[in-house]
Amino acid sequence: MAGHDELQRFVRKALASGRSRDEIAKALRDAGWRGDQVKGALAAFAPSDFPIPVPVPKPYLSAREAFIYLVLFTTLYLTAFNLGRLIFQFINLGFPDIAAAYDVDHSIREAIRFSVASIVIAFPIFLWLSAIVSRSIRRDPSKRASKIRKWLTYLTLFVAAGIVIGDLTALVYNFLGGELSLRIGLKVLTVGALAGGVFGYYLWDLRKDESEADA
Repeated sequence: MAGHDELQRFVRKALASGRSRDEIAKALRDAGWRGDQVKGALAAFAPSDFPIPVPVPKPYLSAREAFIYLVLFTTLYLTAFNLGRLIFQFINLGFPDIAAAYDVDHSIREAIRFSVASIVIAFPIFLWLSAIVSRSIRRDPSKRASKIRKWLTYLTLFVAAGIVIGDLTALVYNFLGGELSLRIGLKVLTVGALAGGVFGYYLWDLRKDESEADA
């Protein structure tokens, strides 16, 4: 920590003296600092023509925002899971498994009812909290630096990527085994579409954060 503080002080003084970022980076690398350390130290100050170095907002953790984001992402997971489960049940009704028992129709309808109830509760909460977060960020763009937001976003990307990889693996496995029926194919497509949609959206959101930070 002491080394990090010393590095920050050096970069601040060097920028204040009028040295370019390339000169500072070269001097630090020649002195033995790692590339990621140099990049992080320079990134702590905005590229600006202001006479003195301008610090950029640092990631922070707010208990209120932690609560909002935890509920937001929980309702996202619940909505996505139950939407997928709901589609699965419609596939089961449209393409019934001949080998299954005849009383599965009742369990399918129960699953549909539970999934619909979950979506009716979770999805409006997700939309409401998303609107709150969007308004808050528009009023104060520095809120994009929230630690809990970044952690949960990366966690969501990790989970979605794992599901997509597993989904594609199941697709290839069933194809190689000659078991790729229309029923299985539709379920694989459903999982891939839901997980891929979530992954694509939050990856776009992260890239948007990075582009705005570099602007």
